Amino acid sequence: MRAFTRPQPPDWSAAREELRDALTIAGWPPDVIADAELALHELFVNAWKHGGSPAPLVVVVLLNRTLRVSVSDDSPALPEQRSSSDPYELCGRGLHLVRSLTHRFGTDPRKRGKSVWFELDAAA
Repeated sequence: MRAFTRPQPPDWSAAREELRDALTIAGWPPDVIADAELALHELFVNAWKHGGSPAPLVVVVLLNRTLRVSVSDDSPALPEQRSSSDPYELCGRGLHLVRSLTHRFGTDPRKRGKSVWFELDAAA
């Protein structure tokens, strides 16, 4: 008997470290850094799982106390926000989580695929 397993997602540790380092140097609080890391993780896994990208492209920009993180994949299909009344559903809440952790969230079409992004503003 042969077991089939889904391939593991690509390593996102370099993107996470880049994000954490930029925000730590800029003096952002640890709880906001954790929110940004979780939002990045959700977008990264979605790009791999639903966007079909073996290694999603991550861009982290910190400008004027606003963080913008975008994750690009090769699929032109826009992310679908599902709603489920089942609290034990195993998937489908990632984009709701990103929306609740960040100040802004959206998508931008690309020549090939799309970028899904979020923004966080630093506390004044």
